[in-house]
Amino acid sequence: MNMLGILAALSGALAVIAGAFGAHGAEAKAAELFRTGGHYQLVHAVAALVAMRLDARGPGWLFVAGGALFAGSIYLLALGGPRWLGPITPIGGALMIAGWLWLAWSLRA
Repeated sequence: MNMLGILAALSGALAVIAGAFGAHGAEAKAAELFRTGGHYQLVHAVAALVAMRLDARGPGWLFVAGGALFAGSIYLLALGGPRWLGPITPIGGALMIAGWLWLAWSLRA
């Protein structure tokens, strides 16, 4: 079973759902948060699939985990979750950045 690929695909699906909810079902500030979270999550779901195809699974895992923490905390905040979730968002962002740096390092000739 290819767990990274499955999680990346599910992350992409969740990102589309979040974006649609932001566009059609959420109030102003929450809609903006859902669009932001959905955008970053979708980009990093695709990046994880590309990393996987490049045989760079480590960066792929960072993209999936970072996207989950970044977007997930934003979604929960948009739904009225506790404010302590706020500091989780930059941890997810840091993981995504680390994934890009690791991917760049792994692709050097």
